[in-house]
Amino acid sequence: MTKRSEEKTKTSRRRFLATAAAGATAAVAAPTVVSAQGPINMRWQSTWPSKDIFHEFAIDYAKKINDMTGGDLKIEVLPAGAVVPAFQLLDAVSKGTLDGGHGVMVYHYGKQTALALWGSGPGYAMDANMLLAWHKYGGGKELLDKLYSSIGANIVSFLYGPMPTQPLGWFKKPIAKPDDLKGLKFRTVGISIDVFQNMGAAVNALPGGEIVAAMDRGLLEAAEFNNASSDRALGFPDVSKICMLQSYHQNAEQFEVMFNKDKYNALPEKVRAIIVNATEAASQDMQWKAIDRYSKDYAEMQAKDNVKFYKTPDAVLKRQLEVYDDVVRKKAAENPLFKEIAESQLAFAKRATQWEQDTVVNRRMAFEHYFGPNAKKPI
Repeated sequence: MTKRSEEKTKTSRRRFLATAAAGATAAVAAPTVVSAQGPINMRWQSTWPSKDIFHEFAIDYAKKINDMTGGDLKIEVLPAGAVVPAFQLLDAVSKGTLDGGHGVMVYHYGKQTALALWGSGPGYAMDANMLLAWHKYGGGKELLDKLYSSIGANIVSFLYGPMPTQPLGWFKKPIAKPDDLKGLKFRTVGISIDVFQNMGAAVNALPGGEIVAAMDRGLLEAAEFNNASSDRALGFPDVSKICMLQSYHQNAEQFEVMFNKDKYNALPEKVRAIIVNATEAASQDMQWKAIDRYSKDYAEMQAKDNVKFYKTPDAVLKRQLEVYDDVVRKKAAENPLFKEIAESQLAFAKRATQWEQDTVVNRRMAFEHYFGPNAKKPI
Protein backbone atom coordinates (compact mmCIF):
# COMPACT_ATOMS: atom_id res chain seq x y z
CA MET A 1 0.00 0.00 0.00
CA THR A 2 1.37 3.47 -0.93
CA LYS A 3 1.65 6.27 1.63
CA ARG A 4 -1.16 8.15 -0.10
CA SER A 5 -3.46 5.10 -0.02
CA GLU A 6 -2.64 4.59 3.64
CA GLU A 7 -3.63 8.19 4.53
CA LYS A 8 -6.86 7.84 2.54
CA THR A 9 -7.76 4.66 4.45
CA LYS A 10 -7.09 6.36 7.82
CA THR A 11 -9.27 9.33 6.82
CA SER A 12 -12.15 7.03 5.83
CA ARG A 13 -11.83 5.15 9.13
CA ARG A 14 -11.89 8.41 11.11
CA ARG A 15 -15.04 9.53 9.27
CA PHE A 16 -16.72 6.15 9.95
CA LEU A 17 -15.87 6.29 13.65
CA ALA A 18 -17.05 9.90 13.92
CA THR A 19 -20.37 9.02 12.26
CA ALA A 20 -20.85 5.96 14.50
CA ALA A 21 -20.08 8.00 17.61
CA ALA A 22 -22.60 10.66 16.58
CA GLY A 23 -25.24 7.99 16.02
CA ALA A 24 -24.56 6.43 19.41
CA THR A 25 -24.81 9.82 21.10
CA ALA A 26 -28.14 10.49 19.40
CA ALA A 27 -29.44 7.06 20.42
CA VAL A 28 -28.50 7.69 24.05
CA ALA A 29 -29.92 11.21 24.00
CA ALA A 30 -33.25 10.35 22.35
CA PRO A 31 -34.96 8.84 25.43
CA THR A 32 -33.85 11.83 27.47
CA VAL A 33 -35.76 14.14 25.14
CA VAL A 34 -38.91 11.98 25.45
CA SER A 35 -38.53 11.80 29.21
CA ALA A 36 -38.07 15.54 29.44
CA GLN A 37 -41.51 16.00 27.91
CA GLY A 38 -43.03 14.25 30.90
CA PRO A 39 -45.80 11.62 30.96
CA ILE A 40 -49.12 12.01 29.17
CA ASN A 41 -51.85 12.14 31.80
CA MET A 42 -55.40 10.99 31.16
CA ARG A 43 -58.45 11.33 33.38
CA TRP A 44 -60.98 8.53 33.01
CA GLN A 45 -64.21 7.56 34.72
CA SER A 46 -65.80 4.16 35.09
CA THR A 47 -69.53 3.47 35.22
CA TRP A 48 -69.12 1.60 38.50
CA PRO A 49 -69.21 2.55 42.21
CA SER A 50 -65.80 2.47 43.87
CA LYS A 51 -66.75 -0.58 45.98
CA ASP A 52 -67.73 -2.69 42.95
CA ILE A 53 -65.21 -5.24 41.65
CA PHE A 54 -65.91 -3.78 38.20
CA HIS A 55 -64.25 -0.52 39.26
CA GLU A 56 -61.35 -2.63 40.48
CA PHE A 57 -61.16 -4.18 37.00
CA ALA A 58 -61.06 -0.66 35.54
CA ILE A 59 -58.16 0.27 37.82
CA ASP A 60 -56.41 -3.00 36.93
CA TYR A 61 -56.74 -2.11 33.26
CA ALA A 62 -55.27 1.37 33.76
CA LYS A 63 -52.39 -0.03 35.81
CA LYS A 64 -51.43 -2.40 33.01
CA ILE A 65 -51.31 0.49 30.55
CA ASN A 66 -49.36 2.67 32.99
CA ASP A 67 -46.86 -0.10 33.77
CA MET A 68 -46.37 -1.28 30.19
CA THR A 69 -45.73 2.24 28.89
CA GLY A 70 -43.15 2.75 31.62
CA GLY A 71 -45.10 5.72 32.90
CA ASP A 72 -45.16 7.52 29.54
CA LEU A 73 -48.96 7.31 29.77
CA LYS A 74 -50.67 7.67 33.13
CA ILE A 75 -54.39 6.93 33.36
CA GLU A 76 -56.34 7.90 36.47
CA VAL A 77 -59.75 6.20 36.83
CA LEU A 78 -62.52 7.88 38.83
CA PRO A 79 -65.69 6.04 39.96
CA ALA A 80 -69.16 6.54 38.50
CA GLY A 81 -70.61 9.98 39.09
CA ALA A 82 -67.29 11.67 39.82
CA VAL A 83 -67.63 13.74 36.64
CA VAL A 84 -70.80 12.52 34.90
CA PRO A 85 -73.57 9.98 35.64
CA ALA A 86 -72.83 6.43 34.48
CA PHE A 87 -75.21 6.54 31.50
CA GLN A 88 -73.54 9.72 30.19
CA LEU A 89 -70.04 8.28 29.85
CA LEU A 90 -70.13 7.95 26.05
CA ASP A 91 -71.03 11.62 25.58
CA ALA A 92 -68.39 12.78 28.06
CA VAL A 93 -65.60 10.84 26.35
CA SER A 94 -66.79 11.76 22.86
CA LYS A 95 -66.76 15.48 23.75
CA GLY A 96 -63.39 15.29 25.54
CA THR A 97 -64.82 16.11 28.98
CA LEU A 98 -63.13 12.84 29.94
CA ASP A 99 -60.14 11.33 28.14
CA GLY A 100 -61.55 7.83 28.41
CA GLY A 101 -63.82 5.48 30.30
CA HIS A 102 -64.62 1.93 31.39
CA GLY A 103 -68.12 0.50 31.11
CA VAL A 104 -70.43 -1.70 29.05
CA MET A 105 -72.05 -1.05 25.71
CA VAL A 106 -75.61 -1.67 26.88
CA TYR A 107 -75.37 1.57 28.86
CA HIS A 108 -75.46 3.36 25.46
CA TYR A 109 -78.63 1.55 24.36
CA GLY A 110 -80.55 4.80 24.09
CA LYS A 111 -78.09 6.06 21.47
CA GLN A 112 -78.41 3.09 19.08
CA THR A 113 -80.30 -0.11 19.88
CA ALA A 114 -77.82 -2.22 17.87
CA LEU A 115 -75.19 -1.57 20.56
CA ALA A 116 -77.08 -4.08 22.72
CA LEU A 117 -76.09 -6.91 20.38
CA TRP A 118 -72.67 -6.91 22.04
CA GLY A 119 -73.79 -8.76 25.13
CA SER A 120 -77.42 -8.06 25.92
CA GLY A 121 -79.03 -11.32 24.84
CA PRO A 122 -78.34 -15.04 24.38
CA GLY A 123 -75.46 -14.47 21.92
CA TYR A 124 -76.96 -17.07 19.59
CA ALA A 125 -75.56 -19.82 21.86
CA MET A 126 -72.10 -18.22 22.06
CA ASP A 127 -70.55 -17.37 25.39
CA ALA A 128 -68.86 -14.01 25.92
CA ASN A 129 -65.44 -15.26 24.85
CA MET A 130 -66.86 -16.57 21.57
CA LEU A 131 -68.65 -13.28 20.96
CA LEU A 132 -65.31 -11.52 21.39
CA ALA A 133 -63.86 -13.93 18.83
CA TRP A 134 -66.57 -12.76 16.42
CA HIS A 135 -65.75 -9.17 17.31
CA LYS A 136 -62.04 -9.55 16.55
CA TYR A 137 -62.02 -12.07 13.70
CA GLY A 138 -65.60 -12.23 12.40
CA GLY A 139 -66.19 -8.61 11.40
CA GLY A 140 -67.66 -7.29 14.65
CA LYS A 141 -65.05 -4.59 15.20
CA GLU A 142 -65.61 -3.13 11.75
CA LEU A 143 -69.36 -3.14 12.33
CA LEU A 144 -68.91 -1.40 15.68
CA ASP A 145 -66.76 1.29 14.06
CA LYS A 146 -69.50 1.77 11.47
CA LEU A 147 -72.14 1.94 14.19
CA TYR A 148 -70.27 4.53 16.25
CA SER A 149 -69.66 6.61 13.13
CA SER A 150 -73.40 6.55 12.42
CA ILE A 151 -74.12 8.29 15.75
CA GLY A 152 -71.15 10.66 15.57
CA ALA A 153 -69.30 9.15 18.52
CA ASN A 154 -65.76 10.58 18.62
CA ILE A 155 -64.22 7.58 20.39
CA VAL A 156 -61.90 4.62 19.92
CA SER A 157 -63.46 1.52 21.48
CA PHE A 158 -61.78 -1.63 22.80
CA LEU A 159 -63.75 -4.63 24.04
CA TYR A 160 -62.26 -7.00 26.60
CA GLY A 161 -63.06 -9.04 29.68
CA PRO A 162 -65.69 -11.64 28.72
CA MET A 163 -68.20 -12.11 31.53
CA PRO A 164 -69.78 -15.35 32.77
CA THR A 165 -73.52 -15.86 32.33
CA GLN A 166 -75.35 -13.38 34.53
CA PRO A 167 -78.09 -14.34 37.03
CA LEU A 168 -81.74 -13.84 36.20
CA GLY A 169 -81.75 -11.66 39.28
CA TRP A 170 -82.80 -11.08 42.89
CA PHE A 171 -86.42 -11.65 43.92
CA LYS A 172 -88.69 -11.82 46.95
CA LYS A 173 -89.56 -15.43 46.14
CA PRO A 174 -88.27 -17.98 43.62
CA ILE A 175 -89.42 -17.65 40.01
CA ALA A 176 -91.14 -20.89 39.01
CA LYS A 177 -92.69 -20.00 35.64
CA PRO A 178 -92.67 -17.19 33.04
CA ASP A 179 -95.90 -15.68 34.38
CA ASP A 180 -94.19 -14.98 37.73
CA LEU A 181 -92.42 -12.05 36.04
CA LYS A 182 -95.67 -10.34 35.08
CA GLY A 183 -96.20 -7.02 36.84
CA LEU A 184 -92.87 -7.10 38.69
CA LYS A 185 -91.05 -3.78 39.02
CA PHE A 186 -87.76 -5.02 37.62
CA ARG A 187 -84.36 -3.48 36.83
CA THR A 188 -82.37 -4.38 33.72
CA VAL A 189 -80.62 -2.61 30.83
CA GLY A 190 -80.10 -2.84 27.06
CA ILE A 191 -82.25 -4.99 24.84
CA SER A 192 -83.15 -6.93 27.99
CA ILE A 193 -85.48 -4.01 28.72
CA ASP A 194 -87.57 -5.03 25.70
CA VAL A 195 -87.33 -8.74 26.53
CA PHE A 196 -88.53 -8.40 30.12
CA GLN A 197 -91.20 -5.88 29.15
CA ASN A 198 -92.53 -8.39 26.63
CA MET A 199 -92.50 -11.00 29.38
CA GLY A 200 -94.77 -8.71 31.42
CA ALA A 201 -92.35 -6.97 33.80
CA ALA A 202 -92.44 -3.23 34.52
CA VAL A 203 -88.84 -2.35 33.73
CA ASN A 204 -86.74 0.46 35.14
CA ALA A 205 -83.18 0.90 33.79
CA LEU A 206 -80.79 2.03 36.53
CA PRO A 207 -76.98 2.06 36.81
CA GLY A 208 -75.42 -0.42 39.23
CA GLY A 209 -74.89 1.98 42.10
CA GLU A 210 -78.59 2.92 42.34
CA ILE A 211 -80.24 -0.51 42.29
CA VAL A 212 -80.10 -1.61 45.94
CA ALA A 213 -81.35 1.75 47.23
CA ALA A 214 -84.29 1.54 44.82
CA MET A 215 -85.12 -1.97 46.04
CA ASP A 216 -84.85 -0.85 49.65
CA ARG A 217 -87.34 1.98 49.02
CA GLY A 218 -89.75 -0.30 47.18
CA LEU A 219 -89.23 1.38 43.81
CA LEU A 220 -88.07 -2.01 42.54
CA GLU A 221 -89.34 -5.45 43.51
CA ALA A 222 -86.63 -7.38 41.70
CA ALA A 223 -83.41 -6.67 39.84
CA GLU A 224 -80.48 -8.17 38.02
CA PHE A 225 -76.95 -6.83 37.93
CA ASN A 226 -74.08 -9.18 37.12
CA ASN A 227 -72.16 -11.51 39.44
CA ALA A 228 -71.67 -12.72 43.01
CA SER A 229 -68.88 -10.28 43.90
CA SER A 230 -70.56 -7.16 42.50
CA ASP A 231 -73.97 -8.14 43.89
CA ARG A 232 -72.54 -8.78 47.34
CA ALA A 233 -70.47 -5.57 47.43
CA LEU A 234 -73.43 -3.49 46.26
CA GLY A 235 -75.61 -4.90 49.06
CA PHE A 236 -78.13 -7.13 47.28
CA PRO A 237 -78.18 -9.66 50.18
CA ASP A 238 -79.38 -6.82 52.44
CA VAL A 239 -82.59 -6.37 50.42
CA SER A 240 -83.21 -9.90 49.10
CA LYS A 241 -82.35 -13.47 50.06
CA ILE A 242 -83.43 -15.13 46.80
CA CYS A 243 -81.21 -15.15 43.69
CA MET A 244 -82.10 -16.99 40.49
CA LEU A 245 -79.05 -18.25 38.59
CA GLN A 246 -78.71 -18.71 34.82
CA SER A 247 -80.42 -16.59 32.22
CA TYR A 248 -80.24 -15.76 28.52
CA HIS A 249 -80.87 -12.04 28.96
CA GLN A 250 -77.12 -11.28 29.27
CA ASN A 251 -75.31 -14.45 28.39
CA ALA A 252 -72.40 -13.02 26.39
CA GLU A 253 -71.45 -9.59 27.72
CA GLN A 254 -68.02 -7.97 27.99
CA PHE A 255 -66.48 -4.69 29.11
CA GLU A 256 -65.73 -1.71 26.91
CA VAL A 257 -62.87 0.74 27.35
CA MET A 258 -63.02 3.88 25.27
CA PHE A 259 -60.65 6.71 24.47
CA ASN A 260 -61.52 10.10 23.09
CA LYS A 261 -60.53 9.61 19.44
CA ASP A 262 -58.56 12.86 19.08
CA LYS A 263 -56.54 12.18 22.21
CA TYR A 264 -55.95 8.55 21.27
CA ASN A 265 -54.76 9.44 17.76
CA ALA A 266 -52.38 12.02 19.23
CA LEU A 267 -50.59 9.35 21.28
CA PRO A 268 -47.20 8.08 20.03
CA GLU A 269 -47.50 5.03 17.80
CA LYS A 270 -45.58 2.92 20.32
CA VAL A 271 -48.03 3.80 23.10
CA ARG A 272 -51.01 2.96 20.89
CA ALA A 273 -49.46 -0.44 20.13
CA ILE A 274 -49.00 -1.07 23.85
CA ILE A 275 -52.66 -0.20 24.49
CA VAL A 276 -53.84 -2.75 21.92
CA ASN A 277 -51.77 -5.54 23.45
CA ALA A 278 -52.33 -4.50 27.07
CA THR A 279 -56.08 -4.70 26.46
CA GLU A 280 -55.80 -8.36 25.54
CA ALA A 281 -53.57 -9.06 28.55
CA ALA A 282 -56.09 -7.32 30.83
CA SER A 283 -58.88 -9.37 29.28
CA GLN A 284 -57.33 -12.66 30.31
CA ASP A 285 -56.27 -11.46 33.75
CA MET A 286 -59.80 -10.21 34.42
CA GLN A 287 -61.21 -13.66 33.69
CA TRP A 288 -58.80 -15.31 36.11
CA LYS A 289 -59.55 -12.81 38.88
CA ALA A 290 -63.30 -13.16 38.27
CA ILE A 291 -63.20 -16.95 38.68
CA ASP A 292 -61.34 -16.61 41.97
CA ARG A 293 -63.41 -13.81 43.47
CA TYR A 294 -66.86 -14.73 42.15
CA SER A 295 -66.57 -18.30 43.46
CA LYS A 296 -65.50 -17.07 46.91
CA ASP A 297 -68.35 -14.57 47.18
CA TYR A 298 -70.84 -17.14 45.87
CA ALA A 299 -69.85 -19.49 48.70
CA GLU A 300 -69.82 -16.75 51.34
CA MET A 301 -73.25 -15.41 50.40
CA GLN A 302 -74.63 -18.86 51.14
CA ALA A 303 -72.60 -19.44 54.31
CA LYS A 304 -72.69 -15.93 55.84
CA ASP A 305 -75.49 -13.96 54.20
CA ASN A 306 -78.12 -16.73 54.17
CA VAL A 307 -78.82 -16.26 50.46
CA LYS A 308 -80.67 -19.06 48.69
CA PHE A 309 -79.73 -19.68 45.06
CA TYR A 310 -82.07 -21.40 42.61
CA LYS A 311 -81.65 -22.42 39.00
CA THR A 312 -83.93 -20.55 36.62
CA PRO A 313 -86.54 -23.04 35.32
CA ASP A 314 -86.15 -24.19 31.73
CA ALA A 315 -89.62 -22.86 30.90
CA VAL A 316 -88.44 -19.32 31.74
CA LEU A 317 -85.24 -19.75 29.73
CA LYS A 318 -87.16 -21.04 26.71
CA ARG A 319 -89.58 -18.12 26.91
CA GLN A 320 -86.65 -15.68 27.02
CA LEU A 321 -85.32 -17.08 23.73
CA GLU A 322 -88.73 -16.86 22.06
CA VAL A 323 -89.28 -13.28 23.19
CA TYR A 324 -85.73 -12.26 22.29
CA ASP A 325 -86.25 -13.49 18.73
CA ASP A 326 -89.47 -11.47 18.46
CA VAL A 327 -87.68 -8.35 19.69
CA VAL A 328 -84.75 -8.84 17.29
CA ARG A 329 -87.06 -9.33 14.29
CA LYS A 330 -88.78 -6.06 15.13
CA LYS A 331 -85.53 -4.14 15.67
CA ALA A 332 -84.01 -5.56 12.49
CA ALA A 333 -87.03 -4.44 10.46
CA GLU A 334 -86.66 -0.91 11.85
CA ASN A 335 -82.86 -0.63 11.78
CA PRO A 336 -80.75 -1.89 8.81
CA LEU A 337 -77.53 -1.73 10.83
CA PHE A 338 -79.11 -3.80 13.61
CA LYS A 339 -80.04 -6.41 10.99
CA GLU A 340 -76.54 -6.41 9.47
CA ILE A 341 -74.89 -6.96 12.87
CA ALA A 342 -77.34 -9.70 13.94
CA GLU A 343 -76.87 -11.56 10.66
CA SER A 344 -73.09 -11.37 11.03
CA GLN A 345 -73.30 -12.79 14.54
CA LEU A 346 -75.62 -15.58 13.46
CA ALA A 347 -73.30 -16.68 10.66
CA PHE A 348 -70.27 -16.77 12.96
CA ALA A 349 -72.20 -18.41 15.81
CA LYS A 350 -73.52 -21.22 13.62
CA ARG A 351 -69.97 -22.28 12.75
CA ALA A 352 -68.33 -21.58 16.11
CA THR A 353 -70.99 -23.15 18.33
CA GLN A 354 -71.20 -26.27 16.16
CA TRP A 355 -67.46 -26.71 16.62
CA GLU A 356 -67.80 -26.10 20.37
CA GLN A 357 -70.73 -28.49 20.88
CA ASP A 358 -68.96 -31.25 18.96
CA THR A 359 -65.53 -30.68 20.53
CA VAL A 360 -65.77 -29.52 24.14
CA VAL A 361 -66.64 -32.19 26.70
CA ASN A 362 -69.53 -31.43 29.08
CA ARG A 363 -67.88 -30.96 32.48
CA ARG A 364 -71.00 -31.85 34.48
CA MET A 365 -70.03 -35.56 34.55
CA ALA A 366 -66.56 -34.72 35.87
CA PHE A 367 -68.07 -32.38 38.47
CA GLU A 368 -70.43 -35.09 39.74
CA HIS A 369 -67.57 -37.61 39.73
CA TYR A 370 -65.38 -35.44 41.99
CA PHE A 371 -67.85 -33.36 44.01
CA GLY A 372 -71.30 -34.94 43.63
CA PRO A 373 -73.22 -36.73 46.42
CA ASN A 374 -71.73 -40.12 45.49
CA ALA A 375 -68.21 -38.88 44.85
CA LYS A 376 -65.30 -40.82 46.29
CA LYS A 377 -62.19 -39.07 47.54
CA PRO A 378 -59.86 -39.02 44.55
CA ILE A 379 -56.63 -38.66 46.53
